[in-house]
Amino acid sequence: MTSAFDTVTLGDAAVQVLNTADARQKANAARAVARQWLCRRMIGVAATGSVPDRPARPDHPVLMLPRDVPRRKINAGVAGRIALLHALAHIELNAIDLAFDMIARFSGQDLPEAFFDDWIAVGDDEARHFLMLEDRLQELGGGYGDLPAHDGLWQAAMETAHDLLARLAIVPMVLEARGLDVTPDMIKRLQAAGDQQSARALTIIHDDEIGHVAVGKRWFDHICDARGFTDPVAAWQDLVRKHFKGGLKPPFNTTSRDQAGFPEHYYAVFGSCRLVSGN
Repeated sequence: MTSAFDTVTLGDAAVQVLNTADARQKANAARAVARQWLCRRMIGVAATGSVPDRPARPDHPVLMLPRDVPRRKINAGVAGRIALLHALAHIELNAIDLAFDMIARFSGQDLPEAFFDDWIAVGDDEARHFLMLEDRLQELGGGYGDLPAHDGLWQAAMETAHDLLARLAIVPMVLEARGLDVTPDMIKRLQAAGDQQSARALTIIHDDEIGHVAVGKRWFDHICDARGFTDPVAAWQDLVRKHFKGGLKPPFNTTSRDQAGFPEHYYAVFGSCRLVSGN
């Protein structure tokens, strides 16, 4: 049986995901592409068309500067939990686009097929996370797009669009690693608020993100080696200083970062590393 994916490359299918505006449709498209690629139902890897500078997005949520987005407080009843889950759903939607931009933008480079296997699996996880959070929002009486959000995450993609090593240094090894730092406290606060279902969803996301950081670290090391860099720690620190404005701030969840194979000597230079608990 043939499918719509039998005559496209993985890079072109990734561009189709990026160009899908509706959030739920984007997530479902991402999962469909992942299934087809992992079954090797596509004709190749490299994108044959251009990769968009920015992904298509729905009309809502309204995007604001990060400083203008209202702060979310879990202890503010259901409304506070909706605000938190909405912010996290927005992060996961961005994460879908970041994974598929990674695939599409660098699909023409001489990379092992395992690279694309890893990042399509990451993109599938991000899509699953978005759908899980959006379903939970609806159960609480909300929905994605109901509240304003910020566009800060895509700035990392624009900043690193020129260089795969920089993209790996910033997206999985800074942004996703930061998720490991902050999510355990959110889980505890949701549990304290009696919202065990939301807490379980965040636990799934946290545990999956350990794997995502591990994927980023593994391919960062691979590209460093391919380029002849003998000190990946110094290379990562230089890229963070160059491409991540504001720097890294503790506390760092060293327990989860260690599980991802991302040791403290990489990031300790950016601050006094106070341990935060894992799960």
